[in-house]
Amino acid sequence: MSAKKILMIVGDFAEDYETMVPFQTLLAVGHNVDTVCPDKKAGETVSTAIHDFEGDQTYTEKPGHKFALNADFSSARADNYDALVIPGGRAPEYLRLNEDVIRLVRDFNDADKPIAAVCHGAQLLAAADVLKDRRVSAYPACAPEVKMAGGTYAEIDIDDACVDGNLVTAPAWPAHPKWMAAFLRVLGTEIKL
Repeated sequence: MSAKKILMIVGDFAEDYETMVPFQTLLAVGHNVDTVCPDKKAGETVSTAIHDFEGDQTYTEKPGHKFALNADFSSARADNYDALVIPGGRAPEYLRLNEDVIRLVRDFNDADKPIAAVCHGAQLLAAADVLKDRRVSAYPACAPEVKMAGGTYAEIDIDDACVDGNLVTAPAWPAHPKWMAAFLRVLGTEIKL
């Protein structure tokens, strides 16, 4: 397997697990991951938030960690990467207002490169208008956005994943094992034990 070069777009209050776990998983299997955030440079950090499911009507939110960026957003181009990862959390709700972020997501999709999005990451996919006639999962509160963007919302278990062509999506961090396994398959990653 040759190492892939993967871009991860994050922002302040991205979900902690949905940022840290895919980043570390992809590094652990030998891929290179550049983490970027608009208006921030390599060496700076974003604050993360921990979302948990504790029996309330929606998730709870607590302070997470500082997540270090290792590349500059201003130099990120889809042509320089093999795939894209979009964590969930609060970041997608405001990152989708950034035209450069939207262009970048569209460029990855137009090139049919693998895109992994979890939880509220579907908000970026919807804003980039790449969901028409696609079946994707997301946090259930994002189902209306998926549908309004012309997609089919995949009602799957919280620990499951959905693959539709180049899109690999999941409802939330409990799906990490299946979501990352599906993304690695789409990437062509083979792990031999």
